[in-house]
This record gives sequence, C-alpha cells and structure tokens, in this order.
Amino acid sequence: MNRLLAAATMMGMLASTACAAPAPKEKAPEPDGPITPEMLRKSSNNLKQFALAFHNFSDANKELPANQMSKDGKPLLSWRVQILPYIEQDELYKQFKLDEPWDSPNNKKLIDKIPAIYVPLRGKAEKGQTFYQVFGGKHGLFPPGFKYSLATIPDGTSNTFMIAEAGKPVIWTKPDDMVFDGKTVPELGGMFDGKFHAAMGDGSVMRFRKNADQDTLKMLIDPADGAVLPRDLGLDKDEK
Repeated sequence: MNRLLAAATMMGMLASTACAAPAPKEKAPEPDGPITPEMLRKSSNNLKQFALAFHNFSDANKELPANQMSKDGKPLLSWRVQILPYIEQDELYKQFKLDEPWDSPNNKKLIDKIPAIYVPLRGKAEKGQTFYQVFGGKHGLFPPGFKYSLATIPDGTSNTFMIAEAGKPVIWTKPDDMVFDGKTVPELGGMFDGKFHAAMGDGSVMRFRKNADQDTLKMLIDPADGAVLPRDLGLDKDEK
C-alpha cells in the first residue's frame, strides 16, 4: 500500500512539474538566414496594418501621424508610438508620458516592450529596434514642421510611398526615420538584403527589386514632384 501511495505521489509530482514547465520559445530568426516566403508575407501584412492605422488616424485627426516634437523643437516620441491605439496596443500607449522624450526615465524603460509587429523578421538589429520607417526630410511625405493628410498628398495616395523597410534599424520609440533630400534615395531593404516592401498611401503594399530604378524610387518617395511614373516600377517578379 505504501509503495502504491509513493508511486502515485511521484506521478503527481512529475505531472505537476510537466504542467509548470514553460513552453519552448520560438527560435529567433538568424540575421543572415534564408529569406522565406513566410517572412515576406508577414512583413507585407505588417505594412498593411500600419497603412490601415495611418488611414484610421488620418480620418480621426485630419492629418497623418508624425514624429512628435516639443515646443522648443526637441524630439519626443515617434509615429510608431502615436499609432499604438490603432494597432491594438492601447494599454502600452497609456504607459508612455507623451510630453516627455523617448529616452526619459519613464519612456526609456518601455523600449523593450516593442510590439511584435515592429520586431525585425530578419536582419541585424538590436533589441527594441525596427526597420519600419517613413520618409522624412524636405522631400518626403513627413517633412519637418508640416503634416499632410491623405486628402492633401499632391501626387495622390497611389503614387506615394508611406512606410517602407529601411536599410538600417532605429529604436522604435525614437522619432528617427529615413531622410530624403530629393537627390539621394535612402538605404532600403535591411531585412531582406536590398529587396524591400513599401506601403503606398492608398494602403496597398508592393515589393521592389534590389535594382529598381533610382529615379523611379525618387518619384515614389516625393509626394509632390508631379512626375509621371513609368510602367516598370521595379516590382519584384516573385511578388504575389
């Protein structure tokens, strides 16, 4: 009887231990590992969600979300923080002090809480960094000191880049993005070795070849150049 009781007790302990054991973590993608169709689809879907968030934000605020600056011109928080309520991250949004910079004691500790949608699927990046960026600078859709709405983009939403996979990652809460000076195309494609996705102003997402024509990319980045786009935009032939 004692043996049966001891065996039952041991089995119960083993079962309890098994139930308490944490689930195995998913293996993190290798920075230089193979590019898979699943990764490409996932990033494309992420950009579609960002584009939808931009549209909903614009509908509610009559302007596109943008990097936030203080009255004296000091950087506060990025557009990636501003759209959190529009990507089902309202609770995280409420933890930020919106009138403080991204690296204040309160806001800095939230960098590690980066939402999964911003986390790189591939490419070399530190924890808390992302490749998803907009185009700032005088000739980008997000120029300093001015805010477009979807209705006021001169070249139209279907002809203008809104968000893309940049060549180099940035801290997701920091108001830091690609800068377009009208002459040199910013580095793109950090996650997929030069191949990159971009969300257009109309919400569609396209994947571009590494050797896409630079002049065409300039037209797509600049929201007000008035240029007529060529038929060949440099789309990746394997895009589906």
